[in-house]
Amino acid sequence: MVGTTKESTEAFDSIIALGSNLGDKVGNIDTAIRLLGERSDVRLVRRSRSFTTEPWGKTDQDTFVNACISVATKLSPRALLERCQEIERHMGRVQTERWGPRLIDLDLLVYGDQTIQEPDFVLPHPHIGERAFVLAPLMDIAPDLVLGGRSIRTLHAAIDLSGVQPLT
Repeated sequence: MVGTTKESTEAFDSIIALGSNLGDKVGNIDTAIRLLGERSDVRLVRRSRSFTTEPWGKTDQDTFVNACISVATKLSPRALLERCQEIERHMGRVQTERWGPRLIDLDLLVYGDQTIQEPDFVLPHPHIGERAFVLAPLMDIAPDLVLGGRSIRTLHAAIDLSGVQPLT
């Protein structure tokens, strides 16, 4: 863990996007969610369905499975981000190229209504409205969430979802 983080006494709802396109994709997401909730400072509130999605950014790779979860936590935003990165490392993620294949990816999308603008950390995540693989699962858990003056429902309706399918 880099630096120190202050924990709050108040729980905040945060949203985390998860994705995998290597190995047991669904199992990788399930494991990451289980690991995130193993400590008492993060509690799962809601989970979306899992979706199979076409790769984004770097398209010459296997399809992804994506999901989103809402969690209640007393961790600070930075501490929650660090927890997500710790789980990625624990599960064996090795980042070899930007937008490349990944065993597991956890992205902190939203932390309550907080806005953070730091060189290595921006909340809400700046690309939510551009990514169908995020918007589809977000519709399951937070359709009325408003980001930048637009609801997830509105952003979802405006994006091409042709490469996104719910898993049965």
